[in-house]
Amino acid sequence: MSYLRALMGTHARAGTLDWIGVRPARRAEMVALDRVAVGPTLAGDHAAPGKRAVTLIQAEHLPVIAALCGRAVTEGALRRNLVVSGINLAALKGRAVRIGGAMLRLTGPCAPCSRMEETLGRGGYSAVRHHGGWCAEVLSPGEIALGCAVAPEATP
Repeated sequence: MSYLRALMGTHARAGTLDWIGVRPARRAEMVALDRVAVGPTLAGDHAAPGKRAVTLIQAEHLPVIAALCGRAVTEGALRRNLVVSGINLAALKGRAVRIGGAMLRLTGPCAPCSRMEETLGRGGYSAVRHHGGWCAEVLSPGEIALGCAVAPEATP
C-alpha cells in the first residue's frame, strides 16, 4: 500500500499557471489578469471564502470540451479562475498545492452549471461534465502570476 501511495504522490513535473480570471459579480464577464493577490479569495472575484474560493481547470481539458460541444472554448468561457497546464489536477485532490506565493488545497470537482448551455450552446452542460475543473480553498495568501509553477507540497 505504501508503494501505491508513493506512486500517487509522484508527478513528472510541476505545472504552469497559464491564465487568471476573476468574476467581479455574479454573471459578470470574466476579467483576465496577469497577476492577482490571493487572500481568502482572489482579489476582485465575487466568490466567498471557503472550499470553493478558487476554481481551477486544466488547459488540456479545453480542447476536449470543445470537441464534445462542437465549438471553440476560450479560457474564460467556463468561468474558472485559473487555467493550468502540465499537471493532473485530479491527482492533487485533497493536497496542498503551491502556486506562486499562495498555497491552495483542491477540495473537489467543480461541476458545471446550467449556464454552460448559454455559453457553449446545446449540450454544453454535458460537454463540461467531468472536465469542469476543481474547487480549492486558500491555505495561505500570496501573489500569483502567469507562468508561476503549480506544484504539490511534499506530503509528510
